[in-house]
Amino acid sequence: MVKLISVTGHTSLDYLLTVEKIIGPNQSSPILKCETNFGGGAANVAAGMAKLGGAVQLISPVGDDFVSSEYEKHLSELGVDLSRLYRMENEQLSKAFVITDRFSNQSTYFYWGAAGKLSSLEPPNVDFVHMSTADCFFNAKISESAGFVSFDPGQDLVTYKKEPLQTILKNTNLLFANRHEIKMVCDISGYTFEELKNMIDVIVVTYDKEGSILYSCGNVGFDGENIKIGQRREKTEIKIPPVLVQSVDPTGAGDAYKAGFLVAFTKGYSLPVCGKIGAVTASFVVEKIGCQTNLPDWVAMEKRYKEHFLESELVLK
Repeated sequence: MVKLISVTGHTSLDYLLTVEKIIGPNQSSPILKCETNFGGGAANVAAGMAKLGGAVQLISPVGDDFVSSEYEKHLSELGVDLSRLYRMENEQLSKAFVITDRFSNQSTYFYWGAAGKLSSLEPPNVDFVHMSTADCFFNAKISESAGFVSFDPGQDLVTYKKEPLQTILKNTNLLFANRHEIKMVCDISGYTFEELKNMIDVIVVTYDKEGSILYSCGNVGFDGENIKIGQRREKTEIKIPPVLVQSVDPTGAGDAYKAGFLVAFTKGYSLPVCGKIGAVTASFVVEKIGCQTNLPDWVAMEKRYKEHFLESELVLK
């Protein structure tokens, strides 16, 4: 019986720096604006799920500053289960430094911190895992023991090796990727996209403002308590339109999409409705700076859903 989703990967602090112009080596420049926000792919998804009322636990390495930064307090108040965190003494949280100039050019530097220890850690046995971007060897190990696997390779895909990526994909039931990442997954793993579609029950590919496409050849669903996986069926493609709003910062939109999709999935909604709930959830995040500053609860999500899609779709059969 699946009672909650375990989310693995990064918990980090995001430092968003605004400058006049991104400069070259041996130069200096004043910072026009500096903001610190809670981030990290795994923590973003976990926070988004908890805000929507989903049952979620975070499995992530954290450093001494997890408490002093009030990140622990923030996630606890949202309702995220933190009982399985790896608390690393004398280490720091992962940190992302995102530098943006007035021409919208951007440079990002990522400090792994405590997450750098992931490859040496032994993952717990879990029923339903969503693996956010993280160390490929850790993800490969947990994918082999989990009952149901959701996978988001994310920006760490550039560090992945062929063999552990193949192991992950062979055990994956639900794959999330954007248009660039899906190509990299194929290039690194050696699998064609057609082979992936035959191997994985559901693949969700996001296309920014163009929405997303769900590729499904598996008969997979959730009845509120248990995952149901039936026999393979004819491949289908489901196009999910975007929910367009005034965008301030797109950072974190993908994580919010996954949070909305996964909560809807555990409630027993159909795949098309899961995709639409993901799109609606993501639309809130882009309206404010920061990955977790404007996460909707279920009531707010439901209200916006009804403004863009059929109200009757939210009635569970």
